[in-house]
Amino acid sequence: MGTHRRPKPPSRARIATLGMAAGAVSLLPTQSQAAPKPTVDEVRKQVAKLYEEAEAPTEEYNEVREEEKKLQDEVDSAQDRLAGKQQEINELRGKIGPLAAAQYRSGAIDPSVHLFLSGDPDDYLDKAEMLGRTSDRQADALRALERKQRELAQERATATQRLKALEQARTKAGEKKDEVQGKLTEARKLLNSLTAEQRARMEAAQERADAASGSSDAPAGYNGPASGRGRTAIEFAYAQLGKPYEWGSTGPNSYDCSGLVGAAWRSAGVSLPRTVKQMYDAGRKVAKSDLQPGDIIYWYNDNQHNGMYVGNGKAIHAPRTGKNIEIVPLDSMPFFAASRP
Repeated sequence: MGTHRRPKPPSRARIATLGMAAGAVSLLPTQSQAAPKPTVDEVRKQVAKLYEEAEAPTEEYNEVREEEKKLQDEVDSAQDRLAGKQQEINELRGKIGPLAAAQYRSGAIDPSVHLFLSGDPDDYLDKAEMLGRTSDRQADALRALERKQRELAQERATATQRLKALEQARTKAGEKKDEVQGKLTEARKLLNSLTAEQRARMEAAQERADAASGSSDAPAGYNGPASGRGRTAIEFAYAQLGKPYEWGSTGPNSYDCSGLVGAAWRSAGVSLPRTVKQMYDAGRKVAKSDLQPGDIIYWYNDNQHNGMYVGNGKAIHAPRTGKNIEIVPLDSMPFFAASRP
């Protein structure tokens, strides 16, 4: 039986060492410590960047949606043609009659081959005599039926291709929609991280910045130098001042940038393509020094953001999520190019 010894109390030196170790551990960062919240100015800059990043995929979404609408029209037309050709075939079959239809289905095999294959040559000869008396009208109907069958097969192939392209366009549109909404959701989360008082400060700062730059979304009438269709387009755009930007929208209650430009020129009887890139590609380019009221302005690049020149160094545009249609100095954003409808 072994002896039982009481454990030695820790020495003062050991206690001191353990205490220092514990203190050192307590000084280390822990996962429970929250990261510092961004400042109001940091949130403002991050939100503005996210809104700007959402513009390019917005325009890509608009382009895909236009393609989707076009493909849907083509699919509908192809299905209508299919139904019409099927009806024609049904009517032709009714006219030809059972015997002539049997001849058509046989593929016009040589009579000697039919005799060889027939189990009852006498029966076949009787049928051959009857077919020989088929009228020219029935023969024409047979040829018409064969032609319609070929056309029907071609229409089916075309419809199948269009349906496949439509599904691909829908998938791509969904991906672009998700990309845009992801940016906007991230921006909303940042804004929601602010208190009401911080958001009020941020909005006040934005208003001061707009005023300092000469931007305004206040309702106003146009009294500039434009004339003709350009004036009609600008007056329409002015009537939208103060309405909100909304991605993918073409009015009448909200607009994205290209949606506003397209609607304005449409009011003047001019039809423009849907997206910034399409407008840029289709328009006649003009130098910055030759700008006229109504010309389309492209900022940053040829596929991100546009508006309309209104004269006197000003432009009107639908800016971004969270803002309204406004008048801004032409150089409030990096000027890229201009075109004339």
